Amino acid sequence: MRRTITLLAAAIMAIGSTVFIAQPAMAHGYISNPPSRQAMCAQGRVSNCGPIIYEPQSVEGPKGRRSCSGGVGRFSQLDDESRAWPATSVGNNVSLTWKITAQHRTSTWEYFIGGTRIASFNDNGRQAPATFSHNVNLGGRTGRIKLLAVWNVYDTANAFYACVDLQVGPGGSQPVNAVCP
Repeated sequence: MRRTITLLAAAIMAIGSTVFIAQPAMAHGYISNPPSRQAMCAQGRVSNCGPIIYEPQSVEGPKGRRSCSGGVGRFSQLDDESRAWPATSVGNNVSLTWKITAQHRTSTWEYFIGGTRIASFNDNGRQAPATFSHNVNLGGRTGRIKLLAVWNVYDTANAFYACVDLQVGPGGSQPVNAVCP
C-alpha cells in the first residue's frame, strides 16, 4: 500500500512539474487588414484551407523563406496560386495591420513583392504590440500583386509569414485565378 501511494505521488509530481515547466503552445501573429490569405481562410472567404482556418496566426518557419506557408507543409494551401484568392483594392500605398497573439521580441519586419524587398522596419529587439500597422509604398506597381510579409523574431531562428493579395489601381476585390508575380 505504501509503495502504491509513493508511486502515485511520484507520478502526480512528474505530471505536475511537466505542466508547470513546459512552455505553453503559443499563437503568434498575422496580417488582419487587408486580409492575408490565412485571414481569408479563417473568415471562410476561401474554402478547403486545411488547419490554417483554426490558427491563422501560426505560420511560423525558419527565417529566410519566401513562401506564404513559410515552408510549413501543413499550411501549403497558402502557396497554391490556382486558388481563387480575393484581392483587396488599394492605392500605391497600403497600410498593413498585424494582429499579434503572442508578443515576441522583434528583429525586423520585411515586405516583398516577387523576390524584391520593398520595405523593411527594424524594431531592434522591441516587443511587438498586440496590433499595429506599417505603411508600405508599393513602388508604382499596378495590377494584381502578391505581397509577402515576414516578421523576423529577435531571439529565435524563426519568422512568421503572411501573404496578402492586392489589386493596385483599377480592378476589384473579386477572386481572380492568376499567378501573382
